[in-house]
Amino acid sequence: MVQNISNIEVVKHSGQRAKFSIEKLKNSLHKSGAEESLVNEISSQVRDELYQGISTKEIYNRAFAILKKKKNAYASKYKLKKAIYELGPTGFPFEKFIGALLFYSGYEVKTGQIFQGKCVTHEVDVVAQKNGQHIVAECKFHSEEGRNCDVKIPLYVHSRYHDILNFYSENNNSKKPNEGWLITNTRFTEDALNYGNCSGLHLLSWDFPKDNGIKDRIDQLGLYPVTVSTLLTQREKQFLLSRDVVLCKQLINDSFYLDHLGISEKRKARIFDEIKLLCKN
Repeated sequence: MVQNISNIEVVKHSGQRAKFSIEKLKNSLHKSGAEESLVNEISSQVRDELYQGISTKEIYNRAFAILKKKKNAYASKYKLKKAIYELGPTGFPFEKFIGALLFYSGYEVKTGQIFQGKCVTHEVDVVAQKNGQHIVAECKFHSEEGRNCDVKIPLYVHSRYHDILNFYSENNNSKKPNEGWLITNTRFTEDALNYGNCSGLHLLSWDFPKDNGIKDRIDQLGLYPVTVSTLLTQREKQFLLSRDVVLCKQLINDSFYLDHLGISEKRKARIFDEIKLLCKN
């Protein structure tokens, strides 16, 4: 049993070491919806099993296993970040997921659109319009944890955006986009953030902008990906993604997909109980 956790260092996915924070663990558990007594119970168990150099992945796995035993919906919310990684490895479902996030935020959305630039043509991952906003967004998906989006990516995306702007400025100003976005499921390096801020390129990541990143938007709107489910198998999740069902909310409206998978009525009821709890906001 660990007597003093103040000296315990954990190893992150990137390989960096950091001081263990019981408050960070509690905060992540609170966000899953777990009540205070359960948060304290899990934190206490994890704390007692700490050792020098433990990985953040192992801490997560231990907390998740306990949470899953208590309530699937809590465990599903707790695994949200991992569930986003499970949308890979091609990144195509991530584009669909971002499109769905924007659609349920009131935007008119298209994915995989071709835009003519002044110099070359460009395939744009997500195009969204609402109240005068005309967004062209590039999605950068990382299937490996610990990989951040460095400054080379916004430099590249910004140059593509301006090639598109230059074409429409000369040919059809009425259809000209007015916002370029770069969206990633991980985090941006400091240089990438500085470049985005300086150049006017809008950046959206797992936790940026503060209180309005991907995780915040998912929680606020109840738009959880199907990969967050603790009851669906990996094969079932991949089947749903291949049919462009990326949100639990979509599954509620298109329940026939579960029938197609041959899922029993009893198990189907449990799955729907889980995702209905998740979709509440």
